[in-house]
Amino acid sequence: MKWQKTLLSMIQTRKDKKIALAVDTSTNEVQTLLINNIVKLFETLKPDTLLVQADYKIRSIAPVKADTIKYQTHGKASYTLVLEWAEKENIDTLFYITDVTGYIYEDMDNVDFEMFWLVPDEFLPKVPFGRAIKVA
Repeated sequence: MKWQKTLLSMIQTRKDKKIALAVDTSTNEVQTLLINNIVKLFETLKPDTLLVQADYKIRSIAPVKADTIKYQTHGKASYTLVLEWAEKENIDTLFYITDVTGYIYEDMDNVDFEMFWLVPDEFLPKVPFGRAIKVA
């Protein structure tokens, strides 16, 4: 229950910030109920959050809505395009729901915004930058 309180607090303290929530849709072998509940939390607390669905490319960018996520089956993910998009759009905070097994450009070792990796897995891998939060 600890991560739920942490995430709730993080969203609430960023009410006046430009926030995006990215979801790694590269596989359908994920905890979809958990992910939908996280998306629903953003939808309820900060409805102007942008929801980015991406795998090896950005599939959609729209206002946050829990029942709109479409998962792929190929298992390939790249974070670079979403990170570049967030920088271009002057996002203050990016939350990324992923297992952190995707690709990122080697020369991208930091970003100019606050970054949180929401990992829906028991294993919490090392992240290239930002902060990882286990949400499983």
